[in-house]
Amino acid sequence: MATPLLLYERKREMNWLNNRIWKLRIWNDCHGQDLVEYALAAGMVAVAAVAAMPGLSATVNNVFSKIGSIITANVQ
Repeated sequence: MATPLLLYERKREMNWLNNRIWKLRIWNDCHGQDLVEYALAAGMVAVAAVAAMPGLSATVNNVFSKIGSIITANVQ
C-alpha cells in the first residue's frame, strides 16, 4: 500500500505533466493564426493607401477636372 507522501508526489507529478501537455497543446494550436495574418495584411494595405493618398489626390483631381471641362465643352 502506498504511503500518503508517495501518493502526494505522484499527484504532484501528474499535475505537472498535465500542465506541460496543456502548454504544448496551446503552443501548437494555430487555429487563429489565419485571422491574425489577414488582419496584418489588411493593416499594411490601409497604411499603403493612406501613404499614397497625397500623391494620388492631385492626380485624381486633375483627371476629374479634365473630364468636367470636356463634358462642358461638348454639351454646349
